[in-house]
Amino acid sequence: MNLKDFFSFRPRGVAVQTGRSSANSYESWLGYTPLVPPDAALFDAMREAVPIIDAALDKIVRLTGSFTMECSSPRYQKELDEFVENVRVGASCFGLSQFISSHLYSLLTYGNAVGEIIPDPDGRGIYALYNAKLRDLHIRQGATPLEVELCTVKNGRLQPVPYPDLILFTALNPPAGELQGVPILRGLPFVTGILIKIFHCMGTNFERAGNLRYAVTYRPGDQRLDKVYAREIAENIAREWSSAMSDSGSVRDFVAVGDVDIKVIGADSQMLETQVPVRQMLEQIVAKLGIPPFMLGLHWSTTERMSAQQADILTSELESYRRLLNPVLGRICNLFLALRGYAATARPVWSDINLQDEAEAANIRLLHARAKAIETEIAQSQGKEE
Repeated sequence: MNLKDFFSFRPRGVAVQTGRSSANSYESWLGYTPLVPPDAALFDAMREAVPIIDAALDKIVRLTGSFTMECSSPRYQKELDEFVENVRVGASCFGLSQFISSHLYSLLTYGNAVGEIIPDPDGRGIYALYNAKLRDLHIRQGATPLEVELCTVKNGRLQPVPYPDLILFTALNPPAGELQGVPILRGLPFVTGILIKIFHCMGTNFERAGNLRYAVTYRPGDQRLDKVYAREIAENIAREWSSAMSDSGSVRDFVAVGDVDIKVIGADSQMLETQVPVRQMLEQIVAKLGIPPFMLGLHWSTTERMSAQQADILTSELESYRRLLNPVLGRICNLFLALRGYAATARPVWSDINLQDEAEAANIRLLHARAKAIETEIAQSQGKEE
């Protein structure tokens, strides 16, 4: 099938198992647990309210890198490449990399990710891939602790998915004996709440500092007329002051007669220093997410390069995410080859993770080579002396 035929192909009878067909308020299903964590709405709000969190998750997904699928038989490699590049994902996307990115986003944010393989009605290939909403799914232990049963809501009742072999379920670091994974954002709501309160206070203070408020005080003089007409004079001063301060597009003078005192409300108070507490909260967030600060636009030191130790730590984190995605990629492509009737298998080949500056890495290699040469020279000189 060429690319044009692929995009214009609209098979009939394609069914999605993991979509929610109907809801029922009498959801009393013993033994089942909603797959979406209770704090899912909170995690979404955290990503929206604190850009650093959202940027860090984006960086993790991007840094995980690209991949190709290597077929065990070169004969089918071209067809496999076309599938990886052009497979439909949901209603509007294409490409296996798009599916994997959405899968990883869900895994990082909620601790779980579910995808579905939707085969062609004729059983000769894969029509599309679908990233399922966790809110539409429930999970429970199967017949043994080694089995997982996924269910969806159909006609107000929980029903196991009819073809579980087409479901791709991934959990991030599940605790021992548990089915569900742990989101990377766990442990951050408290810190994020403090940071949001600080930002809110900063915004309120700047709003008040930008919109100055004034206290205009009129003190009647000792003359009898000033005391008799004090109310009228005060109202006239207030009216003239409001007129002078109105946003009319022109600068107006305020002229008053008598003892009139004008002060800015809160002019003597100083704004709280927020740089230190904000940095402390951001340090906690960055430490939890594992992304170097300078990658998120945080300049906390004079050296903004990644050390070899930092690169090794981040590389190990990215490789752990790759290991979680490898079975998903393998199942999708192996099923595609099997449905096409090919006796072949496929495995993912990831791009190299290169986080260090090339010049810096070359300099490190040069220093290692010089150190090794010096050590060899010392050893040889000591051998001659003996």
